[in-house]
Amino acid sequence: MSSPKQTSYNTFQPPTAPQLQRPTLSLLQPPKPQLRVPGMARHHRRTPSTHPSFNVSRTKPRRWPLVLRFIKGAIHGAIFVPVALHALFTALVVYLDSTVGEFGLPSSIIPSLSIVVGLMLVFRNGTSYDRFWTGRNLLNECCTCVRNLTRSFLVNSSKVSLDGSAAGDAFVPGESTPAERADTERTVRVLLAILYAVKHNLRGEYALSGSASHPELAALLPADIYAHEDRGLGLPLQLLVMVEAYIRRGVARGWFHGPQASQLTVQINSLTAAYGRMEAIRTTPIPVAHLIHMKQVLALYGCVLPFSLVDEFGWWSMLIVAIITFTLYGIDGIGEQLEDPFGYDKNDIKMDGIVEDANVECVVLLDEWKRDQTGMFQ
Repeated sequence: MSSPKQTSYNTFQPPTAPQLQRPTLSLLQPPKPQLRVPGMARHHRRTPSTHPSFNVSRTKPRRWPLVLRFIKGAIHGAIFVPVALHALFTALVVYLDSTVGEFGLPSSIIPSLSIVVGLMLVFRNGTSYDRFWTGRNLLNECCTCVRNLTRSFLVNSSKVSLDGSAAGDAFVPGESTPAERADTERTVRVLLAILYAVKHNLRGEYALSGSASHPELAALLPADIYAHEDRGLGLPLQLLVMVEAYIRRGVARGWFHGPQASQLTVQINSLTAAYGRMEAIRTTPIPVAHLIHMKQVLALYGCVLPFSLVDEFGWWSMLIVAIITFTLYGIDGIGEQLEDPFGYDKNDIKMDGIVEDANVECVVLLDEWKRDQTGMFQ
């Protein structure tokens, strides 16, 4: 029986960072601001970062007030068709009322319908925003776990126990072998790859045979890793297994004692749980029965409005109905965008920037650690 076909994720080796000259700093004279230290290696960074959270924070003021924005980030394009159809239907009702006969209805029927529509929109918008905010918090939890694991791996990978075993609790500084240092660097890059893998999986981008389409992920993965997604194993879980195996090797080398290894395992469990909850948000949409009824109630409400307004407002009913339906369909459209917050829409979570900022932070830590244990890791 032939074994399942395995697909390699990586097609190239990440470049080796050059040895850097540590800048001389004085406590009496602050350093001059600069965008980049000369000779600093940049790993997978699209823009020169000048401060933490650079990719997710606004770097320029808005040119137009929000009330005048109709395209970028606005919902107008998604609701234009239903609003226009209701306005045209209102024009037809007004025309028939003025030429054929009386089509008006008592306006007392509107308040009862408005209560139902309002309650359904509140539920729709509240549920969608809760999914958005929960997804953002869970993504932040994943980034926090990666930061904690990266910090612990880099700080402890240069220490050995006094007796050379994993049982001792006393530690002294020691030199790691080149193979052990390479193992640590490889594992830190795997941790960063987990964030990219989580991002792509939440967007339904499986089977990343595409180091060309996702070079930032391929550059972080080991050259000998193979995909098992065709067998149902997601890449994030596969990489988490590799990280936990590194913790086991660290215990054997005397880098981590028992309680410390347990805490590191808790971080891995927390990362796995957060990713699982984000998967639940993505794969569990709002029940279709509620969505169908919501659309039908909005359509019926918009169709009843002209009959209750035509006698009092005449042709002005077109504008009034357009404004009311614009408001109602806009709330529903916003909820529809926030329902799945992990995509590429303007109003979705800025996953690219969040993951990129975490990557920049950890790469800077890794660069400092590679300076022969000088600097912050001495």
